[in-house]
Amino acid sequence: MLAISVQLMINAKTDAQSEDRTVTIMQIHHVQLAMPAGKETDARQFYAQALGLDEVGKPANLAKRGGCWFEQGSVRVHLGIDPEFHPAKKAHPAFIVNDLGVMRERLKQEGYTIKDDAPLAGFTRAFVYDPFGNRIELMETAL
Repeated sequence: MLAISVQLMINAKTDAQSEDRTVTIMQIHHVQLAMPAGKETDARQFYAQALGLDEVGKPANLAKRGGCWFEQGSVRVHLGIDPEFHPAKKAHPAFIVNDLGVMRERLKQEGYTIKDDAPLAGFTRAFVYDPFGNRIELMETAL
């Protein structure tokens, strides 16, 4: 009896998996970056003051975890506390800006080092590292 029940469950799972259904990823809701505990002020200085994103409140059930969230239009960046934090030096978000030159100057005035990178088809690019060492790419549509 047990063997029959197990076989029926396996067959049901197989039949459900064989249904032809298309699923499409529609868009990215947010990018999550890690940060060390207790450094929210540094995050605000970089993401809000230097990059110009607006800080938004975290839901009460998540606020107790620390970190902070930033938005501007459809761009959402969540910084979460990682007790074993290691910066993302290769993996990174790429933000499209309307004026890379102005952004470059603003970051330099705030004390950040920005490095130009080779153009990517249709874009000029630069990189900066947030206060925690996470790599951030900045892109402007090439004319």
